Amino acid sequence: MKIMKNNIKWMALASLVMFSCSTESDVVTAPSTDATTATPGTANFTKYVALGDSFAAGFSDGALFKVAQETAYPNILAQQFAAAGGGVFKTPFMADNIGGLKIAGNLDPRFGVRFYFNGTAPVPVAGTPSTEATTVLTGGFNNMGVPGARSYHLLAPGYGNAANLAAGLANPYFIRFATAPNKSVLEDAVAQAPTFFSLWIGGNDALGYATTGGDGTSALTPSAGPAGVGFDASYNALIAGLTANNAKGVVANLPYVNTLPFFTTVPYNPLTSGVLGAGNVAVGDATIAALNTQLYGPLKQALTAFGAGDRINLLSTSAANPLLIKDESLTDLSAQLTAAFTPTLGAATAAAYGAIFGQARQATATDLVLLTTQSAIGAAPTAADSGIGAAPAAPLNKFGITYPLQDKHVLIPTELAEIKAATDAFNITIKAAADAKGLAFVDAKAIMIQLVSSAGYSSNGFTLKSTFVTGGAFSLDGVHPSPRGYALIANEFIKAINVKYGSTLKAVDLSKYRVLFPATL
Repeated sequence: MKIMKNNIKWMALASLVMFSCSTESDVVTAPSTDATTATPGTANFTKYVALGDSFAAGFSDGALFKVAQETAYPNILAQQFAAAGGGVFKTPFMADNIGGLKIAGNLDPRFGVRFYFNGTAPVPVAGTPSTEATTVLTGGFNNMGVPGARSYHLLAPGYGNAANLAAGLANPYFIRFATAPNKSVLEDAVAQAPTFFSLWIGGNDALGYATTGGDGTSALTPSAGPAGVGFDASYNALIAGLTANNAKGVVANLPYVNTLPFFTTVPYNPLTSGVLGAGNVAVGDATIAALNTQLYGPLKQALTAFGAGDRINLLSTSAANPLLIKDESLTDLSAQLTAAFTPTLGAATAAAYGAIFGQARQATATDLVLLTTQSAIGAAPTAADSGIGAAPAAPLNKFGITYPLQDKHVLIPTELAEIKAATDAFNITIKAAADAKGLAFVDAKAIMIQLVSSAGYSSNGFTLKSTFVTGGAFSLDGVHPSPRGYALIANEFIKAINVKYGSTLKAVDLSKYRVLFPATL
């Protein structure tokens, strides 16, 4: 039985070489011209400061880069505020349009360059990043969006101190524009005496857990706990600091992060005869027959004897088959499988099969396969990522096919329930704070529900959806918006501000904002 990694294609992108919806790559990203005379109502936009995470910063296509920063939603808002008395709005721009970071002269592999769509798939742009994280920019900055920040990070002294990087207590993006090494983001914001602020924070409090498949690498932020630990107290401390001088502002709640394209693009069942046969259906049919005889059939038989036969079904030559995954919430049947396979496989091999398949099952539609897992499907597990401390030999050397995808590759229902519960709790806190302080409120959760619906979100003759690459709302990393997506967000913030404060800010024309960036900027 021979299954090559290259046989596993990303089916969600296979039809995108000549996709029909416009990418608007010829649309120049530029400040809106819609900011005609407007009135502030009871708001005062003289000094606007924006706090948040990568969304506020303008992160897009897997990186932070200058042209994308120009269309961050706070920058768009500031352009519209200018027509109603708004002042100068400064952004800590990156040094180039490549993305990525150097730290003390060395390229940091954690921060890659931006992607562009080459007609078939997202690929990295050419070039070497020139932004040095430890080169501190002078002057205060109004856009204080910090990629990677959680709610409590905005309160943390030393979050902009390069000396804290090694311990994971600092953020290289904030290091560039903190006014002093031991200042917090909130301190730098309040020191500017803002008359108006925006705060959209909390996405990373759940996103880190979600994008690592809930494998324990990154935990959900708890709701409870003191400021600097729990979300509730941290968020309320941020609001208290920002409103201490009676500043008005706008806040937004959080969508369920697992509705982002990062979690909804790779199908749970991509294994067809065509895929397994690299386009040759006859070869794929033969491969499926061999898999059923050598692996799936014996597993099904053994698991059925232990009352768990529903974990595995035989593969079909006429339907799309699910991926093989590990589900740590299942009862571990390693010992039982080892005992069942020992007479035919021998003790050592049976023990390996038991360890590998003790919590294995086929994926269902309730499982979400991460966007980054696409490259793992069909790849050979290594000692580092197999979960058993060793690289399995053939034929058990194809992730998702003959070897279960691991916890980091997939979000299972129990993990999704944790994310939902945390997000619901965060949103209660956000709405309560907005109501208590009389702030404008943006229901970002409702916006995302609209984007994932079949109807999408329509404005200026455009319909935006959450669909990866072609939907228009999201960039090529599957998490962060496209420029047009950021413009949509800005318009929703403007709606909320106008309703709350009686202002007459103008919405921006979505047609003025790109969907995809070209390879060269």
